[in-house]
Amino acid sequence: MNILITGGAGFIGSHLSDRLLSEGHNVIVIDNLITGSRKNIEHNIGKERFKFLNRDIVEDILTYDFDWFKLDRIYHLASIASPINYNKYSLETLKVGSIGTMNILDLAVKHKARFLLTSTSEVYGDPEIHPQNENYWGHVNPIGPRSCYDESKRFSESITMNYNIKENLETRIVRIFNTYGPRMQLNDGRVVPEFIYQVLNNKDITIYGDGNQTRSFCYVSDLVEGLIKAMESNYIYPINLGNPSEITINEFADKIMKVSDIIVKKINLPLPKDDPKRRKPDITRAREILGWKPIINLEQGLIKTIEYFKNLKG
Repeated sequence: MNILITGGAGFIGSHLSDRLLSEGHNVIVIDNLITGSRKNIEHNIGKERFKFLNRDIVEDILTYDFDWFKLDRIYHLASIASPINYNKYSLETLKVGSIGTMNILDLAVKHKARFLLTSTSEVYGDPEIHPQNENYWGHVNPIGPRSCYDESKRFSESITMNYNIKENLETRIVRIFNTYGPRMQLNDGRVVPEFIYQVLNNKDITIYGDGNQTRSFCYVSDLVEGLIKAMESNYIYPINLGNPSEITINEFADKIMKVSDIIVKKINLPLPKDDPKRRKPDITRAREILGWKPIINLEQGLIKTIEYFKNLKG
């Protein structure tokens, strides 16, 4: 198939590109590199079945001539997803989730391509139910410091569903929970690269709050498998993709030190406003509809991820 990936030079998008190329598909990546990196896709540039476009999907993407490359599938991953970056680029985050999403949906209509939106567990906000299932509407502050990301994804879900209804477009929606692995961006405020960076450089691990808040970490290859299964399913409503193994931030810091075989001090800083206290996906829908569940455990995934960051350090 001919497949377009927006945000394809990012962490998850680049792994998805690798997987789809390995299956024999033709892949176009669009990315304006505001947070993505050309290094993530450098190994594919020049391949016959791969094309990279350095473009901003907030601009009128329909002006680009895709007729030479009739699209069958569109994975819409373009978004600014880390707290440091989406606070720095708050307006850009809102625009890519609204104008950008609409532009890519219009492109999908033009090509009659199946469209998959990568939404986020952040649509649940600081949840009042645990674990979070897809029927929960969320507990989100619409004007808080995280709102540019949360609300851009909530809007993206709404407009995607409305294109399904009004334009008869084949659409899919997945809500991604914490995902990690090689090619994550250093110093972007996300807990996995932040903790690994600190440990490998013998710095204190900075834990926000008391460290008893929880997260659930899914390795990137498992997530990519789930994205593809969701795209090729017939289910149009949101599906959670994540690892239901819950761990506190304190325990996670200890796990990274154990895998790295480096011991540093943990220090506590104030918890940021609206930071979720618990995060754990209910993946019943993914298990039953997609036949999907994560298979890489946390220690296995951290070994691969830490090795990647060690090579970066070198």
